[in-house]
Amino acid sequence: MKLDEFTIGQVFETKSMKLTQEDIMKFAGEFDPQYMHLDEKKANQGRFNGIIASGIHTMSISFKLWIEQGMYGEDVIAGTGMNHIKFIKPVYPDDELYTIVEVLDKKAIKEESGILTVLLSTYNDKKEKVFTGELSVLIKR
Repeated sequence: MKLDEFTIGQVFETKSMKLTQEDIMKFAGEFDPQYMHLDEKKANQGRFNGIIASGIHTMSISFKLWIEQGMYGEDVIAGTGMNHIKFIKPVYPDDELYTIVEVLDKKAIKEESGILTVLLSTYNDKKEKVFTGELSVLIKR
């Protein structure tokens, strides 16, 4: 979709994705090697009572689920920023995540392109919000 096809307040819901402990540990091993993501024994003794996903992993999944909706298609030019990132609740192995995406703003900046800002709100299968963040992209008009 092009910028002009989106409307402020428009809402989309993504498909869901189940996260395994193996997924969590593989991501963390490469990008966030902290004990709460990798060391089951130490994580079980910590504040979350077990292995949890990295917040960056949760954010990446949220982004992936939105992009896989295909709404931007070939019209997206580039990401321009992410703001107001919040990791609200821990994500555990076997949580199934989905994202609700709301169009917050759109602004033409040139005749051929503009900035679209959406709010990503990600939930687990218990309908608990685990993540929010605003994503802005440069997109064709």
